Parts: sequence; structure tokens; C-alpha cells
Amino acid sequence: MNKHGMRRMDKFEMLEGAKSMGAGAATIASAGAAVGIGNVFSSLIHSVARNPSLAKQLFGYAILGFALIEAIA
Repeated sequence: MNKHGMRRMDKFEMLEGAKSMGAGAATIASAGAAVGIGNVFSSLIHSVARNPSLAKQLFGYAILGFALIEAIA
């Protein structure tokens, strides 16, 4: 035992637990980004289906939305 009353293995187990919690948080964040990207392109498809003449402009907006979501994630 060290001066804090913890064995070396206890510290290792706490570190592994913290790594797992971090990985879980990162997974949740990436899942949220995936949902956001799906919403952007779903809206693009619906918008182009309603007004095909705006397809190029709407695609530019969709790429901008995709980039912003990726940057945040």
C-alpha cells in the first residue's frame, strides 16, 4: 500500500474504469452526430422532392450543415 492507502492494482483498475467511461461518452457524442447528419440529408431529400429547381442551392446548405455537425462532434 502507498501513503494514500491504495494498492497499485486499485489505481490501475480506476484508470481502466475512467478510460471506459470516456470511451462511452465519445460513443454517445458520435451517435448524436450521426443522427444530426441523417436529419440534414433527410431534409435535403424532402426539400429537393418539393422543389427540384433549388437542388444546387439546397445541396450547398446541406454540405454546410454537415460540416458544422462534424466540427462540433
